[in-house]
Amino acid sequence: MGRKKKTLHDYAAEFSELAVRRHLLQRGAAGEPAVVETLYCTSCQLPMRVRRDRILEHLSSGRHYRNRRLLRQHGLRGPLLLPGLPLQLDAPSLLSPPSFILTGTSAGYAMVPSPPSCHKPLVPLQPVTPTVSTAPPREDPTPSTSTSRPSAPPAFHTRTSAPEASDSAAPALQHSGGIGLALFSIGLANKALFQSLLEENGCCLLYVVEDQLEEVQRAFGAEFLGGTRVLRQQDADVALSDQRVSGAIICSPPEEASKIVIDALRAGKGVFCEGLPSLDRQTAAACFDEADRCGRPLVCGFYKRFDPALQFLRRKVRDSRALGRIHRVAAVSSAYPAASPRLLRAAGGIFYNAAVHDIDIVSLLLGESAPDTIFSLGHAFCADLAQLKDADTVAISMKFPSGAIVTVDVSQHCTKTCDHRLEVRGSQGTLRVNNQNPLGITEHGTSVSLCSQTDRYRDAHRELFRHFLRTLKGAEPPAVTKEQFLCAIRVAAAAQQSWRSGSAVDLRSEATDAPVIKTEIMRCSCCRHRRSSPGSSRTSFIEENKDVLPTE
Repeated sequence: MGRKKKTLHDYAAEFSELAVRRHLLQRGAAGEPAVVETLYCTSCQLPMRVRRDRILEHLSSGRHYRNRRLLRQHGLRGPLLLPGLPLQLDAPSLLSPPSFILTGTSAGYAMVPSPPSCHKPLVPLQPVTPTVSTAPPREDPTPSTSTSRPSAPPAFHTRTSAPEASDSAAPALQHSGGIGLALFSIGLANKALFQSLLEENGCCLLYVVEDQLEEVQRAFGAEFLGGTRVLRQQDADVALSDQRVSGAIICSPPEEASKIVIDALRAGKGVFCEGLPSLDRQTAAACFDEADRCGRPLVCGFYKRFDPALQFLRRKVRDSRALGRIHRVAAVSSAYPAASPRLLRAAGGIFYNAAVHDIDIVSLLLGESAPDTIFSLGHAFCADLAQLKDADTVAISMKFPSGAIVTVDVSQHCTKTCDHRLEVRGSQGTLRVNNQNPLGITEHGTSVSLCSQTDRYRDAHRELFRHFLRTLKGAEPPAVTKEQFLCAIRVAAAAQQSWRSGSAVDLRSEATDAPVIKTEIMRCSCCRHRRSSPGSSRTSFIEENKDVLPTE
């Protein structure tokens, strides 16, 4: 037996802002009156096509949002009519003037809704045929996806009552183990993340918050977005206020991500930050502190930790001590295809977008948070990156307290294939991770990979995403701690500083000066003397607290 098709009243019961209106029409000059039922939006007075994707598209449109907001602000009882389309009737009727065109013939009537005025629809609009009382309600031949996709929440910023929500299919999906997610921005998202969202059965994407709708269509396609609301950035609070959303995936640039991270945590959502929450250590620390205060996980996108080959290497080096004392670590990371200058700039440059992941892996292998000394060389072979005062090829040398010497080579220039290798030499042997496959570990020799960056680390991104889902369930804590993340971006900042200055950076002296900087923050004398690189954050602290700090 086939699945039962949903009627107009089923959709009206599922979506709180939809209703069924009955109209009395006459067929021809001498015909008997007939009753026509139409599914329409109570806020916009627009007829709705009996298809879930059309309904979700309208409920997420700017027109619907503005009308709903005006109704709430002015306390209007009746729906607000949007002018713009004339009313045309070929036969007498008792219809009140709606904001759509009604055309009629002797055989029946057809309604053509006006398109949303705010953005381009995900799927081209099609005319809707209303139902007549003498025949069963006509619905779109496409089966309803309500049993496999979550229903769209009401467009109000407040949560609807539980009994009303229980009629939809979304709670049933949640009870069966699905985790509701909201995706914020897709500009810096990896393609492997999109693939995980499409393939993972334990979650459902309820919202995508992105201003560039073309990017959303390119990433997912209209078919997948049938049960997903696409919102603009200004409407992000709609997703955060929905209690069905358990986790927020944030792919915004670091300069924008920190605010969204804190807002999501305060809304009770777990957060997965695809990039870095912030390039500033104080701001990043505030994000982790907020996660601890709210009791929600904050997962950072250090995806290389979840690569099967690197995990195997870590067990050999750290747990089994198979190599003895580590003398030398050499990492090569050449991306293919190369990231665009726009993406590199938005992500913070090559040190924060690429090198920070190798820095994290090296620290994890050695069990040491930061090196004593770091020196970097780099060059911009790409003219666009040179104008941005960034490099596309860098070599970072580090010496750790244990004596281990580490070199990290990062490049955006690689032809036909990515090149990712890691070699660890110890007192008792050598282990290498090569390019031939995700588990290409050999003790001697090299291998060549024929894959892109996304293909090489597809398993790593998938496992990182599954790790995030497990943290939402409380099954495990976030793999990257606050201290580990802060150390990684501290080393990345020192590497960038060394490249710009052309001299080595001694992190031991920087660690010694940290308490002094904190003391200066609490003293009023630093208000009048802005010194060194941390001065910007120190000055902002003083400006925010100038009323409570003592004066000299």
